[in-house]
Amino acid sequence: MKRRYAMGSFLAGAAAARAGDEMSGPALLLAGYAVGGSATEASALLAGITVSAAVGGPLLGALLDRSPRPGRLLARALALYGTGLVLILLSLGRLPLQLTVLIAVFTGLLGPALSGGWTAQLPRVVPRERMPRANALDAMTFSLASLVGPALAGVLAHLLGAPAAVVASAALIACALPAAWTLPTDGDGDRRRGRDKAPPTAPTPLTADLAAGIRAITRTRPLARATLASVVSCTGLGMLITCTPLLGERAFGSAAEGTLLLTCTAVSALAANAVLARRPRAIAPDTIIWSSTLLLAAALVLSATGHPVLVVVAALTAGVAEGPQLAALLAIRHRESPERLRGQVFTTGASLKITGFALGAAVAGPLATHSLPTALLTAAGVQLVAALSFHAL
Repeated sequence: MKRRYAMGSFLAGAAAARAGDEMSGPALLLAGYAVGGSATEASALLAGITVSAAVGGPLLGALLDRSPRPGRLLARALALYGTGLVLILLSLGRLPLQLTVLIAVFTGLLGPALSGGWTAQLPRVVPRERMPRANALDAMTFSLASLVGPALAGVLAHLLGAPAAVVASAALIACALPAAWTLPTDGDGDRRRGRDKAPPTAPTPLTADLAAGIRAITRTRPLARATLASVVSCTGLGMLITCTPLLGERAFGSAAEGTLLLTCTAVSALAANAVLARRPRAIAPDTIIWSSTLLLAAALVLSATGHPVLVVVAALTAGVAEGPQLAALLAIRHRESPERLRGQVFTTGASLKITGFALGAAVAGPLATHSLPTALLTAAGVQLVAALSFHAL
């Protein structure tokens, strides 16, 4: 019962933290626009909290790997992230925009804690033989968060105002603190995996650990190609999500319908991972990584037609590809990461994906304004590059 409870606590905490994270982006956009009255100010806040993840990810991962109680460090990171969201909200309209964006940048340094930092602790919770199913369940929390978070932000902003949505996102993250604080320690993880705790070793400089983490990602071939393919694929996903308001307007006559397309994608991703959780060994993770990018390319080509039925099919197809791709990526990281560098591999990978997503979103905006089909077909080409990059390494 203890082991089952631990996994339930892990999933509940992950779902709450990630739902709060998914909620925070739309909430900040709405709050920035409501308080500042400017789309530029709103987008600057989102860019600020996103772009710094590339720097924060490796450092946070190295600190988690060095900590004898990583759960408590993770809980502190979550608390600081939630506090940062509240500080951003309090500074809006009271401080110059530059200072508010600076707060967002420092808050964003901790963003990878909610994704890679949390998932890296999974081997401490379940034994090795249960990892494939546990990994698929963990991936489902991402899909659930992407489904619930933005919708909840929109509902609360409509009923109570945009600031309430920001506060609620911070509160959801705070709900995950007990689950993070009570995560098993290194010794608990060793006993759960059926071996004695490793003897302590002499501490190494933090810079050496950071360099070792980068080498682990770049020199371990399965890890390197999965990381590269997923980052390129995430760039294409950033382009797709940026295009959804225009796609909703062209296909259904309303930009708001683009949100429903994202809901379709999240639902199908959740369903696909639920199937994968029942048969986690049916397809090798490496195969899922490259084949999912081809499926995403096909979905983007369908969406470029602008036909309402095909656009809905494209949204559902994208979810069927996106959900298992994430589960497969996490499985490869768990399989290939050196244990002493696991946290860094996960948080660095998460930060690279966030950066790729931001780059795709930045490119797609002006491209979609010029020609929506061109933007979507370009995103499809990016997915093909992702598949090719996997096989090139």
